[in-house]
Amino acid sequence: MQTTIDMTQNIDFEEIRPYNNNEYREKVALLIQEPDFKKVIATVMPEVDFDMFGKMLLSINTIDEFQKQIIAPFVQKLIIQTTNGLVTAGIEHISHDKNYTFMSNHRDIVLDASFLCYDLLKQGYNTCEIAIGSNLLIYQWIRDLVRINKSFIVKRGVGVRQALDAAMQLSAYIHYAINQKHQSVWIAQREGRAKDSNDRTQDSILKMMVMGGEGDIFDRLKEMNLVPLSLSYEFDPCDYLKAKEAQQKRDDANFKKSEADDLTNMQIGIYGYKGHIHFQTAACINDELDEIKSRNLPKTEVFTVIAELIDKYIHQNYHLYPCNYIAMDTLNGDNQFADKYTAEDKAQFEGYLAKQMEKIDLPNKDMDFLRHYMLTMYANPAINHLKAIQA
Repeated sequence: MQTTIDMTQNIDFEEIRPYNNNEYREKVALLIQEPDFKKVIATVMPEVDFDMFGKMLLSINTIDEFQKQIIAPFVQKLIIQTTNGLVTAGIEHISHDKNYTFMSNHRDIVLDASFLCYDLLKQGYNTCEIAIGSNLLIYQWIRDLVRINKSFIVKRGVGVRQALDAAMQLSAYIHYAINQKHQSVWIAQREGRAKDSNDRTQDSILKMMVMGGEGDIFDRLKEMNLVPLSLSYEFDPCDYLKAKEAQQKRDDANFKKSEADDLTNMQIGIYGYKGHIHFQTAACINDELDEIKSRNLPKTEVFTVIAELIDKYIHQNYHLYPCNYIAMDTLNGDNQFADKYTAEDKAQFEGYLAKQMEKIDLPNKDMDFLRHYMLTMYANPAINHLKAIQA
């Protein structure tokens, strides 16, 4: 495999990196002056006196303290109030003396990485840095808040030339974070959430990753210690919003979500009911990358094969719930997996779907399309899991 030239040397990533400890108090001082931030805190923590909360934020000295004293308790509260519990498995694959790139399927805009970081802290590991799209950072205070919380920015909605520069900058930063800052990172396997839950790793994400680093593309990926991570939510509180968007795109080829839509998805995702949640970590794929390299595949095929490897682990490690099997049987018009659920499970899921569909506010509401889309959303994890374990 021919060695690739590192195009990312001497790239400045000042505008996309997370804030550091020296910047914490300055950014927090600005944050607590923001009226919108005060409104958010009043909504999510109505029992908290904001002046006291602001003083608490200013009494903290480091990003780690902020995450442990502010973010972790908030996430724990969300788990108690909006889920039936978060279960994690596979953490034994993670070493305390290495840094990893957790690459996962993407269900929730905010909580996928938040739940991961919460569990890492709970298990005695450092939290990871988080990739977040610039399209979600519609206000400066939101941008500041996520960068205080160890997020780095993925530039979206830029021109073709700017997109190449942004990809090189992002790749340079991720390599820097892992190899020099000694931080693990989380990044989704694709740009944006898979609205129909058909999770597939995009080649473009892997191509971005190998713009930075040293050696051939395999060396560069191995530098990142890629770890496939499977996220399984029993229920997706944004399912009806995703179905609504699917009909809007079907009916209008030029339809695009607004900033208000993104904010609604974030809010519903955070505070909506999720049922049971299961996160499964696979082992680092460095050994498999060596095996793929030994095949001497054409360069045009390499990224597809690696993406399929990541998908295999994500799909194999899904945790399936009764609703996944019910949705698959309903779409197929049979009872092949009736041993995986009860009549009560089926009635409850049908009731849940009907309740969610009632929330969809469209003038030309296509009930058959919307129901089929939501069933597909819940069936796809089961379909992909069964294919992966039989392969």
